[in-house]
Amino acid sequence: MRNQTKAYFLTLLVITFWATAASAFKIALRYVGPYTLLLYSTLFSSISLFTILCFQGKLQQLAKSKPKAITRASLLGFLNPFLYYVVLFKAYAILPGQIAMSLNYGWPLVLTLLSVPILGQHLSKSQLIAVVISFIGAVIIATRGEFTNLGDVSSLGVLLAAGSTLIWATYWLFNAKDGMDPVVKLFSGFCFGFLFTAVFGLATGSMGLPPVGAWLPMIYVSLFEMSITFTLWLTALQLTSSAARIGNLIYITPFFSLLILHLVTGEKIHPATFTGLSLIVGSILFQAWQSKKTINAE
Repeated sequence: MRNQTKAYFLTLLVITFWATAASAFKIALRYVGPYTLLLYSTLFSSISLFTILCFQGKLQQLAKSKPKAITRASLLGFLNPFLYYVVLFKAYAILPGQIAMSLNYGWPLVLTLLSVPILGQHLSKSQLIAVVISFIGAVIIATRGEFTNLGDVSSLGVLLAAGSTLIWATYWLFNAKDGMDPVVKLFSGFCFGFLFTAVFGLATGSMGLPPVGAWLPMIYVSLFEMSITFTLWLTALQLTSSAARIGNLIYITPFFSLLILHLVTGEKIHPATFTGLSLIVGSILFQAWQSKKTINAE
């Protein structure tokens, strides 16, 4: 199997696993709260990533990590998985899965906005258009097409879902190339994420043993939303001859996720969700196309 074919195969696996994440979140949150889900998910993810490192023979690289790299990993681990998933899981707990998932997919546009104050970049006309279209899509999703009010949708949930995009975009802005192996960095980040989550639990007295029904969805989230799927995605990016080819395929995921949410959790998908999500994904792809067009013209 050629590398590009392998990359496509791994990308299809990633799409399948990430498309099931929203349903897995909703099922797990029937049994436990957002904090408990995060605590055990980060624990199982750390164990899974350690196993992957052993299988890949990269433990020596982990042992040779410099203090500066470990410090950086701890800061990134605070952003993701700790802060990002605390906010995201809470959003899923109080919102319909379709709204939390759809709003969360606007993070690439938030990344574009944050690059202005943090990286000193300037918004092009096409980027500004994409941001406006994405914002309209988010409003359609949050208000279910009514525009004037949120109806029975939790305003706190909408703020949390939007906030998760801010945290995720910030994480990627600071997740610079530093020579550290991606899986080693991921493992270090999840270890620190688990540590932060455990300390938070001890400080608030919210640690507890989940009921039996929660274990399977929690393990599923840790393996197929987090550790294994992140590793598959990183591997696909290393194998592909064009990151754009497989990157664009990822935007199939939210539409696939809506179908799975309906089939698995019984959630009725509102037409406004599909419309708003189409605007968000379309604006992201438009921005990517315009950026590629500009680069080719230079």
